[in-house]
Amino acid sequence: MSWISLPDLVAAYVFAVENESVAGAVNAVAPKPVSNTVFTKTLGKVLRRPTIFPVPAAVVKTLFGDMGKETVLSDLGVLPARLTELGFEWQTPKLADALDEKI
Repeated sequence: MSWISLPDLVAAYVFAVENESVAGAVNAVAPKPVSNTVFTKTLGKVLRRPTIFPVPAAVVKTLFGDMGKETVLSDLGVLPARLTELGFEWQTPKLADALDEKI
């Protein structure tokens, strides 16, 4: 599952606009995607709530339909290769830190 914190998303947009080397599509995602299980357990830990199991696929399909199948349930392995090549630095590259941010 690819994810990105809001501050990093905004910083990636600014980086892309200000950096003339950026051309074409850029994956605005954190450098380390996680599985649904890791995301669920990390979110539970941050919220101090028990997480017995990740969200069942049937629930995702019911709530989000085709979009859920193509995003949450797919294994796209999206990486920010171009941002990394250009030297972009993430403020919150770790999922736990991103989920724990107080906005």
